[in-house]
Amino acid sequence: MDREQTNLNNYNHSISLLERKTLVITGVKKIENFDNHHFLLETTMGFLIVKGEDLELIKLDTLSGNVSIKGSIDSMDYVLDNTKKNKEESILNRLFK
Repeated sequence: MDREQTNLNNYNHSISLLERKTLVITGVKKIENFDNHHFLLETTMGFLIVKGEDLELIKLDTLSGNVSIKGSIDSMDYVLDNTKKNKEESILNRLFK
């Protein structure tokens, strides 16, 4: 796969949820933070917070921007702010309320 094709794949973003137990996300730029209750992901469409129980990272493909998470998925929420610093602060505040 050449560099141009890799860049195109990083702009595609999708979420696939199977029986609230397996979550596959494409278009992930970076995993900011995670534990067994929360995942904070930077995607091409903004920051995504995934909440649940017994969450576990089962696959990470940094070249194509694919992430797979398993566990009991309770919610997914996009957070869109203008500045990165404010994003990180507000997201972390929301996560750990």
